[in-house]
Amino acid sequence: MLPAEPPPPTAVGRRPTLNEVAARAGVGRGTVSRVINGSPKVSEQARAVVEKAIAELGYVPNLAARSLVTRRTHAVALVVPEAETRLFSEPYFSAIIRGVSARLSTAGMQLLLVLVRDDEDHAQLASYLTAQRVDGVLMVAVHSEDTLPDLLDDLAVPTVLAGRRNDLENVGHVRADNSGGAQIAVQHLLDKGRRAIATITGPLDMDVARARLAGYREALRNAGITVDERLISHGNFTEEGGRVAMRELLQAHPDLDAVFAASDVMASGAVLELRAHGLRVPHDVAVVGFDDSIVARHTDPPLTSVRQPIEEMGSTMANLLLDEIGQRGAGHREVVLPTELVLRDSA
Repeated sequence: MLPAEPPPPTAVGRRPTLNEVAARAGVGRGTVSRVINGSPKVSEQARAVVEKAIAELGYVPNLAARSLVTRRTHAVALVVPEAETRLFSEPYFSAIIRGVSARLSTAGMQLLLVLVRDDEDHAQLASYLTAQRVDGVLMVAVHSEDTLPDLLDDLAVPTVLAGRRNDLENVGHVRADNSGGAQIAVQHLLDKGRRAIATITGPLDMDVARARLAGYREALRNAGITVDERLISHGNFTEEGGRVAMRELLQAHPDLDAVFAASDVMASGAVLELRAHGLRVPHDVAVVGFDDSIVARHTDPPLTSVRQPIEEMGSTMANLLLDEIGQRGAGHREVVLPTELVLRDSA
C-alpha cells in the first residue's frame, strides 16, 4: 500500500491545525495530542514523526484552548536557589537549562526561570506555586535544609530535582554518579604515583559535595592510605573559593602533590593559586576537576576532569517531570547517570 500523499502546505497567514499535523505525520489526531501534551504513552517512533510534522508545518498549539480542557498552564518553573552571579558564571547551569529547554519545547511547554536568593523570594515562590500557576517544577542546586520540595510534594505539584537533599530523598530526582566519579579521579592520581592528594569540596550542605568527598575518602581507603584531614578544604563551587581553599591547603600541607577539586571552576582557581606560589601543574602538583565543562578545556593547562552528562541530566529531568504531569500520583523516580574521566594536561 502506498503512503498517503502529504497534505498541501497551509495558506500563508493561517495557523496549521491539529488534523493537518496528524495527516502530515500519518498518525491519528489522538497521537498528536498525546505528543503535544507530553504523554509517555507514545512510542519514540510516533513521537519523532509527529515532532517532525510539527516542525515542518510550523504548528503552534493553542495553549488557551488546551488549558480549558486539561486545566493545565503548559508552563514549567525551573527554580535556581542561587544568586545571578553563580547562575551566569558557572557552565553547569547553562548546560542544565539547554537540556531542559530542548525537551520541554518539543512538548509545547513554556519554561519559566525563577531565582530564589533569600527567604522573601522563597515565600513569594511558594505562594505563586500554591496558586497552581505552573504544571510542574524543576529544581537545581538543592541544599539539605530546603523545604520547598516537601511543600510541592504536599501540594501534589509534580516536581523533579537535579541532585537530592540526602540519601532518603522522597522527591523524584536525577543525579550523576558523584561518588563513583570522585573515586575514579583519585584513583587516577594514585596510579600516577601521587600520594599526598588533597581535595577541595563544595558546600557540605549539598549532597553533591558530600558524595564527591565520600568518593575521595573511599578511593584513599581502598588504596590503604589513611585520610589526612589537613588535606581536605571546603570551597563553594566558585573560582575564588577554589583559590582560598588551595591557599589553606598549601599552608597546612605544603608538600602535597595532587588536588581533586569538586568542580572545574574551583579547580581553575586552584591552578591560579598554585601558579601564584611558584608551583607547576602538573609537574609539582597534579589537578583534577569535576564536570568536564568549557572551563576545563580553557584552563592553562587544560584540566583533567570527571565528565558528568549535564545536558542529558536536564533533558532527563524534563522527561521525568512530563511523566509526572501526565500521570499524577504515579510515584517518584530516581535516575543516576554515569561519569567518566577525561584526561588532559593537568594530570
